[in-house]
Amino acid sequence: MTQALALAREAAALDEVPVGALVVSVEGELLGSGFNQPVRSHDPTAHAEIVALRAAASLRNNYRLPGCLLYVTIEPCTMCLGALVHARIATVVYGAKEPRFGAIESGQRLLDEGEFNHRPAYIGGVLAEECSELMKRFFKARRQGTNG
Repeated sequence: MTQALALAREAAALDEVPVGALVVSVEGELLGSGFNQPVRSHDPTAHAEIVALRAAASLRNNYRLPGCLLYVTIEPCTMCLGALVHARIATVVYGAKEPRFGAIESGQRLLDEGEFNHRPAYIGGVLAEECSELMKRFFKARRQGTNG
């Protein structure tokens, strides 16, 4: 998660919402990483999780990533959770909850409510305070009109 936090800080330095993500094999090999970049890439799907999944799938030459873990600093949104299901990610490990748009435990709880052909396991709250604080500082700076 510390690597995901470093990626999130890269996003913040580019004035993107500070979210970082990594895809790691069960053996511990880093397969893909990314940070939020929808603004600079002009791509509404360029969330950290999607960027990391694309990199890992490209490396593996397969859109399925069974047995892999995804580490992300913030609870995934609906779009990202859908991509994680389709990729067959085994486990999602995230930092802070996302009370409004989180799709796992917070806002929508889609894994509990939806009919999915794959259900990743999940672990929330890993370095949650650091992940949450990074988001709070970013949005506070944005509200104050400073770069954070």
